[in-house]
Amino acid sequence: MARRTTEPPEEIEDNVLDVDVSSEMQTSFLEYAYSVIYARALPDARDGLKPVQRRILFAMQEMNLRPDRGHVKSSRVVGQVMGLYHPHGDTAIYDALVRLSQDWTMRLPVIDGHGNFGSPDAGPAAMRYTECRLAPAALAMTDELDQDTVDFRPNYDGREREPVVLPAAFPNLLVNGTTGIAVGMATNIAPHNLGEVIRALRHMLKHPNAQLETLMRYIPGPDLPTGGRIIGLGGIADAYATGRGTFKIRATIKIEKVSPRRQGIVVTELPWTVGPEKVMEQIKGLVQNKKIQGIAEVADLSERGGTRLVIEVKNGFNPEAVAEKLFQRTKLQDSFSINSVALVEGQPRTLGLRDMLQVYLDHRLEVTLRRTTFNRDKALERLHLVEGLLIAILDIDDVIAIIRSSENAGEARERLIEVFELTETQANYILDMQLRRLTKFSRIELESERDELRARIDELTEIIENDARLREVVDGELAQVAETYGTPRRTVLLESSGVTSTAAPLEVPDDPCRVILGATGRIARVDHEGALPARQERDRHDVLVSDVATTARSEIGVVTNRGRLVRLNVLDLPSVPATAQAPNLTGGSPVADVVDLDPDEKVLFLTTLDPESAGLALGTRQGVVKRVKPEILGRDDWDVISLAEGDEVVGGCELPSDDLELAFITSDAQLLHFSASLVRPQGRTGGGVAGIRLAADATVRFFGAVGDDAQVVTVAGSDALPGTDGGSVKVTPLSEYPSKGRATAGVRCHRFLKGESTLSLAWVGAAPIAGQASGAPTDLPAEHGRRDGSGVPAGGPIDVLGR
Repeated sequence: MARRTTEPPEEIEDNVLDVDVSSEMQTSFLEYAYSVIYARALPDARDGLKPVQRRILFAMQEMNLRPDRGHVKSSRVVGQVMGLYHPHGDTAIYDALVRLSQDWTMRLPVIDGHGNFGSPDAGPAAMRYTECRLAPAALAMTDELDQDTVDFRPNYDGREREPVVLPAAFPNLLVNGTTGIAVGMATNIAPHNLGEVIRALRHMLKHPNAQLETLMRYIPGPDLPTGGRIIGLGGIADAYATGRGTFKIRATIKIEKVSPRRQGIVVTELPWTVGPEKVMEQIKGLVQNKKIQGIAEVADLSERGGTRLVIEVKNGFNPEAVAEKLFQRTKLQDSFSINSVALVEGQPRTLGLRDMLQVYLDHRLEVTLRRTTFNRDKALERLHLVEGLLIAILDIDDVIAIIRSSENAGEARERLIEVFELTETQANYILDMQLRRLTKFSRIELESERDELRARIDELTEIIENDARLREVVDGELAQVAETYGTPRRTVLLESSGVTSTAAPLEVPDDPCRVILGATGRIARVDHEGALPARQERDRHDVLVSDVATTARSEIGVVTNRGRLVRLNVLDLPSVPATAQAPNLTGGSPVADVVDLDPDEKVLFLTTLDPESAGLALGTRQGVVKRVKPEILGRDDWDVISLAEGDEVVGGCELPSDDLELAFITSDAQLLHFSASLVRPQGRTGGGVAGIRLAADATVRFFGAVGDDAQVVTVAGSDALPGTDGGSVKVTPLSEYPSKGRATAGVRCHRFLKGESTLSLAWVGAAPIAGQASGAPTDLPAEHGRRDGSGVPAGGPIDVLGR
């Protein structure tokens, strides 16, 4: 077996270079930083676009994806941009495309997206699912690219050309703002209102030395896509002066009644870049961690095109104070730091408001000048050809003869130049001319075109040579852009928060108040202490049937015609302000909104549930009377009387003492009043005792406790034709009627006239008021001294009686 031998390896040429690591790292980092700053993160101050954004718009314009064309897949656009102009990842390109289409991010979107392009809280669908095309505003950015308005440069591989900057017919940097993080620097510019920015630019065109204070009259502050309120303008002034400043954005809220028993904070506009889901998550976290109190529920009721975030506030808490806490602890109030960094002549600079306007204005003047020069050159070229054609047509026979006698096209060209003193360009154009251009009408057309071209050239030359005329053209174009794309301001600017008091207590204090019940079935809480004003001082539309003095954080009871007492939190009731007059119950709630009532069940009166009172007094339709002390049980409602079949409670009240008298009035005009001490209190299951002896077919119309100064109001009607129209009404002092024993028939209180057979309404109390079902007042007649006299015609329909 042969022995294998191993040959030594050949020597490899040593090409290893020794370099200093720190020097290499420094060089590499600087190259990377340069690339990020100039090719990715910072916008150009002229068109306000980063390279990727500019390349997206240019590629879509080259693909002819105009607003009047159909949408195409976003992935197609991303592929075109990545393959031809932007040698980076598709994710970065798609993210930039999405941002350009979001109307909650851009004040004036330049891409029209179709599909799920995300929300303030969520990202978009994948590019294979969405579609896009240029928005109308994008045309104002790209439409003049074919008129030598801007410079072009080779793309990354030298096979294509791309614009260095877009013509930008509107100041995109200020209108849409920008954000970006480079190496060692960052930019953050808020969006502004297009109309306001253009008005400032037009002022600068006419007054080149305009000061910042003057420009801020046109641009008072940012105008964010999502609206909201900017609090404090000092930071904005700093940013406009130096390029750096901070301001606060506060959500737009209003306090509303969001349920029958509760008020809430309704958010209609959120700070820029803040979504409702983020706010809801923050609020729920604060509630769970017990860092904020008074919030019962949070719901997002937003619909497309409008935000509506409802924060329900617990009873007993001040909604304004809760809102202030939310502003302090959640994104309902956010801060925005302006850092106006952009590229100017290829160098990053921090720009104030005037600097940004001036850079854009210089760019637009240059674009207009280059466009005008381009169009004049085109017009001169065309005029040159038209003049040559006119020479040929005038001597067309000689032209034809020269061409026919020439050996070839080159000889014909030279002979035409020599004979008619034409240029080579004119001669070539004549040789390419079609025979149909030799008619007499073509000559007239050419002469007309020549005159128009000369006038056009003179006009363009004036714009080029006259700076004032150039500024006038730019001014008119800016005005047209503002008219086409401008929208009203959305963000409100406030020097301060606009809150009158930031020291409002979080919880509603347990202050004295009064709960009132109207005859039309509305209930409310009056936040003041003391008795209600006298009749002449009250709004007569508020016919009250019951009221109790209590405190804001207490409970009261309501008694219904079914003999049921329902416990109710005072804070569940809507609050109406205390004024010189009695409160208008139109600010209250229907009692059915705060009490669960059965069909045909209605609330009759209120009680404080005070165990120290003399109890409740109840009277039924069949003449039964009962006294019962309110029993505070561990339930929300309970029966306070056992009613016979077909019977119901018609009235009652809470008795402060036994000194009052109880009064019945029946349908056949019998009145009985007797001392409350004659009725022995019973337990809540008792059925009561006989109160008044009723005649056949008679029922009780009124029952209540009365004082010495009470007046009796009776309204007569007819059983055959129910209703109060045409009936008579009588007002008599209660002192005219003698007191009788309990369970007697009482005395007559109203003598019926012809056609009258029953009392439709009756009431006993101080300072009575009559009204219609709508709440409109009806005048009562003067007091009548005869206890059994007849009434007088009513001044109008009477549907309710009270005070």
